Amino acid sequence: MEILDRFCSARNVAFNLDLSNEAISAAHVSFLTDIIEQNAAKTFSFTYTFNNALSSPYFPSATFERNGFAVGLQPTDLSTDVRSTEEWLGRMREAWHEIDTIMEPEEDYLGVDTSIAPLFDGGSSLINFVSRLGLDFSRVVTSDFFLKIADSIKKGGSRRVGLCGLMFPCLEDFELAAEYEKGNFSVERCLFLSLQSGLGIDAYPVGVDEDPERIADVLRLAQGLSNKHRKPLSARFISDGMARIGDQTALANPYLKDVIVRPL
Repeated sequence: MEILDRFCSARNVAFNLDLSNEAISAAHVSFLTDIIEQNAAKTFSFTYTFNNALSSPYFPSATFERNGFAVGLQPTDLSTDVRSTEEWLGRMREAWHEIDTIMEPEEDYLGVDTSIAPLFDGGSSLINFVSRLGLDFSRVVTSDFFLKIADSIKKGGSRRVGLCGLMFPCLEDFELAAEYEKGNFSVERCLFLSLQSGLGIDAYPVGVDEDPERIADVLRLAQGLSNKHRKPLSARFISDGMARIGDQTALANPYLKDVIVRPL
């Protein structure tokens, strides 16, 4: 607990707790609830991980394996004026190849984590891209749309490292946050998308009055799915330390969208 106290008072520290092979209990949930009580803003910098990929540059799930550096992008911006998924994927492949070329002389260059990390709204939002293609988010969830994108970003000639998946950060993609408020991004749907192409429960709101056993249930499910499918997953819950289920958050974080909190 001394480490947790130091984390809550630190200015710029992120960490993750590996639960790949743990018997998940109330003690593991208390890591989250204690952070919420001590310094809720630090929930942004903490995540649970399961079979985590090594050397990804994306915090807080980043885990050290060897000396060196990796590069990660937020490539949704490359989709701003494209007319098809393939055109966007082509632009990403060009960017990854250019980075590989530039970094080739660097002995400690590990590669590119080709993950797609959405942020904000408009051209930076993955949900906005779906809408610009004339598609409905709820419908594409049960199509092969995201499967095809995930398959593409795991292939190609780039030097890949880390997670290399499709992220669905609920509160960081502001248009995904709007879908959450409408009831279109439940924790069940989040995990369903994670099995298709995503990386887990990311930047997902939780009320201060959420049942700790319910949180443990969700962690056990994420662990079981990760182990069954041999897939890296994580669970990052966000709280402002005040908002209960049914309340509006007041996160005071420019990277997170305030929402009405729903039960898990």
